[in-house]
Amino acid sequence: MAPIAPNAPSTQPADPILVSFPDQDELSKHLADFVIKAQNEAIERRNKFTLATSGGSLPKILGKNIIGRPEVRWDKWQVFFADERLVPLDHEDSNFRLCNDELFSKVPELKRSQIHTIDVSQLDDAEELSDEYEKQLRDAFAGKESVRHPVFDLILLGMGPDGHTCSLFPGHELLAERTRWVAPIEDSPKPPLRRITLTLPVLEKAHRVVFVLSGKEKAPTLAKVLEDETKSLPASRVRPTPPGDVYFLCTDDSAAETKYTRTEWKL
Repeated sequence: MAPIAPNAPSTQPADPILVSFPDQDELSKHLADFVIKAQNEAIERRNKFTLATSGGSLPKILGKNIIGRPEVRWDKWQVFFADERLVPLDHEDSNFRLCNDELFSKVPELKRSQIHTIDVSQLDDAEELSDEYEKQLRDAFAGKESVRHPVFDLILLGMGPDGHTCSLFPGHELLAERTRWVAPIEDSPKPPLRRITLTLPVLEKAHRVVFVLSGKEKAPTLAKVLEDETKSLPASRVRPTPPGDVYFLCTDDSAAETKYTRTEWKL
């Protein structure tokens, strides 16, 4: 497993760290180890662990090997969503429902109050709903102080075949958003059309961002994300500022087409 990289005294974002594993089961095991280490370091710093997560295949990959681990301090977790679809929480398109089915509902130690979901009473107003979700972030990260951006201990992301991540899509105007923490999108290129998403400045301030990728269909896009110096795809633009780091943890087939240097995995 690639080391959780030491903080470098630089003003430039560090290069991505690419690690690949033979199959999804190995990826799941090492992802669980990584999350637990990030958790422990966060609790040592501030006695809590702040995590933002996406949906897709990620909850199942994480849940497979982290549920039941005695090292997990579920009582210290604060969970947010990197993006969410504007649907009821029990809807099949809801990221909360997916994460709940695959992970949260299987961990009784993780209380519902620790999981920060959208306010479904405001589903008809994307602007108000995104403002309310941003308020949840401000309450959790700022308290009585004013902070420029929340600093997550860990953000777990997926990546679409078009290179989108969260609900940040290629060529969309939200890629230029630098003020808001949470922004609405009502013209998503893929259904459902209406969503909210964390913005790039929030992703850039995280201690660690981890893309979790599995399957050969990811291979062409991953190669472009890691090798295209123009950073034309949203996933290629997620580069945390120092001392943050970005990791791509993949199965071998999803990394098969990239010439980007792999890192030896050590914990």
